[in-house]
Amino acid sequence: MSTGPDSGGRPARVFTPDFLTELFRNPLDPGYADAAARRRDSPPSPSGWRGASTRAVSVLVIVAVGFLFAVAYRETLAEEPSRSQARAGLIAQIKQREAETDQMTARADRLREEVGRQRDAALSGSQAARLRNLEAGTGLGRVRGDGVVVRMVDAAPKEGDAVTGDSDAGPSRVIYSDLQKVANDLWAAGAEAVAINGQRLTATSTIRSAGAAILVDFRPVTSPYEVSAIGPGSMRDRFEESRSAYLMRRVAKQTGLSFQVREAEDLSLPAAPEPRLRYAEPSVSPVPSPSGSGGAVGSTSPGPTGPGTSPRPSGGVR
Repeated sequence: MSTGPDSGGRPARVFTPDFLTELFRNPLDPGYADAAARRRDSPPSPSGWRGASTRAVSVLVIVAVGFLFAVAYRETLAEEPSRSQARAGLIAQIKQREAETDQMTARADRLREEVGRQRDAALSGSQAARLRNLEAGTGLGRVRGDGVVVRMVDAAPKEGDAVTGDSDAGPSRVIYSDLQKVANDLWAAGAEAVAINGQRLTATSTIRSAGAAILVDFRPVTSPYEVSAIGPGSMRDRFEESRSAYLMRRVAKQTGLSFQVREAEDLSLPAAPEPRLRYAEPSVSPVPSPSGSGGAVGSTSPGPTGPGTSPRPSGGVR
């Protein structure tokens, strides 16, 4: 603020605006304002070489990207028939092999029955009866009787959440360890013969998983799963009190899969396939030492190594 003389001889007050006041009054720098005014007075010509080159480059880029997308789409469509044909061929081969396996299994059953009749004719009555009882106990003979059927069905698939992608709070499918637990508890409840979807279980049977599939003795089984067991009348009550029944009821309540236990009359369980037997071979006898010193120093070499015992089925937990 400065002062100067006024008409009355008194100094006049002149206010000089400070920096903040001027900043709020004129926030735009004068240079920007002058540049904007010049642009309004003489706008750039759109037909200049710079604008034309920019448009030409943009058009070329768009055309190149479109061409690449068209080529990729065409290649995808060209490879799709070959992929579909390969998949259809694999499915046809699988079905053909399954049909051949079923035919060979039926032929093996017929031959087994014929062998059994010839054997019973050659043996005495007591010996044949004892052999049939042994076959029924080991799973190599067909059996009939009253028992229990445990039925398990996968839950219907649910739509996943749009954000997280989660579909179920827990496993809504029957897993191989469920079949293991149910079969073991049926044996513990007094079952004399057990089969899963028509596959007879023996002392060497395996229940495993291969990806999303469940294999019983290396043959796939699918939902619904029925574990049939022949045994005494108290078998159902004892199984209902088992840990596997309690666990499956809880899982069924949480996930929506189906778990039912019912009594069945006149069940017929097929015979299991003939096992592949392994025979022990004697080791090489001791060979005397060529030095001729007192006492033959024998050296034994181990016998031929076999494939070893079959691996135990890997366990699963809920």
